[in-house]
Amino acid sequence: MKFGIFFELSVPQPLARDAEMKTYQDALEQCRLADELGFTTAWAVEHHFLQEYSHCSAPEVFLTAAAMSTERIRVGHGGVVCVPQINHPIRVAERAAVLDIVSGGRLDVGTARASTITELGGFRADPDSTKISWDEYVHVLPRLWTEERTAYEGTTFSFPERPVVPKPVQDPHPPLWVTVTSPGTERDAADRGIGCLGVAAASFKEQEARTADYRKRVQQCDPVGAVVNDQVATMNYLFCHEDDAVASRIGGAMFTGFGLLNSHLLWAREVYPTPAYRSLGNLAAGSVAQIRHDDPGEQRPIPDGIAIGSPDQIIKAIGIWESIGVDAINFLLNTTDLVPQEQVLASMRLFAAEVMPHFEKEAR
Repeated sequence: MKFGIFFELSVPQPLARDAEMKTYQDALEQCRLADELGFTTAWAVEHHFLQEYSHCSAPEVFLTAAAMSTERIRVGHGGVVCVPQINHPIRVAERAAVLDIVSGGRLDVGTARASTITELGGFRADPDSTKISWDEYVHVLPRLWTEERTAYEGTTFSFPERPVVPKPVQDPHPPLWVTVTSPGTERDAADRGIGCLGVAAASFKEQEARTADYRKRVQQCDPVGAVVNDQVATMNYLFCHEDDAVASRIGGAMFTGFGLLNSHLLWAREVYPTPAYRSLGNLAAGSVAQIRHDDPGEQRPIPDGIAIGSPDQIIKAIGIWESIGVDAINFLLNTTDLVPQEQVLASMRLFAAEVMPHFEKEAR
């Protein structure tokens, strides 16, 4: 089991410039500590226009700063929005290659197509075409990283033959992933031989079903790249404290706060009915029965499987994810500064001291 960290870079109201700077500085400090403690990857999303929820609109810049201040931890560009109106594929390939170079070959590349009408509409992108453009991107990116000269004629973008430079350090190219929110994307990942990067909290039952389906299909994949990345990662939340009650109070506020922000996003499927987006937002399949009709901001009991609690409690939670075949868990550490930075860092240290060794022993 690998453990990573996951950044949305949420900024609290009022949206002052000093608050944005603090969010970025705190995140970079968390990256440096994660590197020292043995976390494997620091992932940063790409979002646009999502005030408070995510101010991570230039993750390649943030990840470059993270790479320059760390030595071992991998940097996860996850996920790059694969929509031509937002990111031209050649620019994606170029930026990723440079990030791989400056990080010394520590880059993972996640791909995505955006889920909110706020983002897609802001760039005047057609929601009906994002699944097509994503498929074209994941096929062409490995070519841009490995071929001396590349030309492409596609449905959503085309370009004449050019030598795209520089090339990545990793040979043949960085591992490719796709972010998974709606059911079915894990099948798209498996069929193309790329990693399954969960970025929405899913129930045990849902993740087990997705993982089993992925494992079966990836065996017969037609890989888009030169190598197959057959890993499954899931997203979680982390607040580790010796006292379960303290962990639940502090970590629970972060968990509830992020869920509240997420529920306020304007999902594409809710505004623009299209088969390209088959589910409503980040609602995990099978969780409908858990919907409550009280105050959405009310603190609720921590659900099973969430890594908020004492070390023993978190070991039990992670053990279930491990048993259903998940390879990695990426933790959201904070949201809108609800957890003081010193407590975030203390949580990471306790997790590394008391939880991570347990899974290292199991691996041996």
